[in-house]
Amino acid sequence: MASFETATGDGPQPPATAARAAEVRTAYEGMLQIRRLVNGPAGTAVPAPWELGRMARAVALVLEAAGIPPSAVDEQGRRTRTGYRVAQGASGAATVEVTWLGPPGGGAAEEEQERLTACAAALEPLGWGCLLYRGPRRRRFLEVEAPR
Repeated sequence: MASFETATGDGPQPPATAARAAEVRTAYEGMLQIRRLVNGPAGTAVPAPWELGRMARAVALVLEAAGIPPSAVDEQGRRTRTGYRVAQGASGAATVEVTWLGPPGGGAAEEEQERLTACAAALEPLGWGCLLYRGPRRRRFLEVEAPR
């Protein structure tokens, strides 16, 4: 059996199956349980230490569990689906960046503010700090960092 991998938006489109939904749900519930055990009174409102070491994976899990679609690429690296992309942040290991990408001409740029705001709404209740910025070519991105 293959191990579960979160959809970061840089791989193939994950299957839209009941099995995938169950895997995401199980991984997400496991993350929340680890938070409850490790964080004590802070419970699920603070990322667990293991999440901080794998921020891109933890953030992608929250977004996928919230039902937000990941972007996807084909074997040649071309975008085939509009959705979130989670990657290591430019500020170093302490941040990740969430962008809203899609195939050329697919309209991702027009919906990025609304969709990135939805990403922040899924992440902030779980203790992630989110700031919406404008980057190169005036494209927006969400910088996500751990609480201080």
